[in-house]
Amino acid sequence: MPTDAEARAILASKRPRPLRRPAPPAGKSLAPLIKALDARFGQGTGALENRWPEIVGEQLARVTEPVKLSKGRPGQGGALELRVVGPAAAFVQHQAPEIISRVNLFLGEGAVERLRISQGPIKPRAARAQPQKRPVDRPLDAARDEALSASVDPAASDGLRQALLNLGRRALKTGDGSGPAR
Repeated sequence: MPTDAEARAILASKRPRPLRRPAPPAGKSLAPLIKALDARFGQGTGALENRWPEIVGEQLARVTEPVKLSKGRPGQGGALELRVVGPAAAFVQHQAPEIISRVNLFLGEGAVERLRISQGPIKPRAARAQPQKRPVDRPLDAARDEALSASVDPAASDGLRQALLNLGRRALKTGDGSGPAR
């Protein structure tokens, strides 16, 4: 064992390894790439879907949805493909110049030159705008929890007892307790 003076001399003469620097944030590294891709391919329909009712109005937003934004050749505008509920296609075709001008206000001048209209069902706007919400767990009242605990006490092992208890609590929380969970 070295003495204190020898240990200090050893530590003073030998430098420890420098600490590794953490990796830079991914957003900082990807920002130039995303900017280049955005300039090359445009924002796409994702940007349009989120703001579609604001761009075309509530009435048209109920019967249309943007499907695909195709970029045109250099110097030319692209094509926006819209899915339209069957009977509204003629109305949308009549409104095409106005829709194109509104989309170009949002995406930039000359981004869209023509519309392609395809008839078919569209997703309900509520399903497009909001993700599905999970139901909130209600607490189980003490009397029902006590009855459940008493009913699983005869189980052979602790693991099985705990699994049955968890399953029973979940079933009683989601359903009314009289039948299978809904």
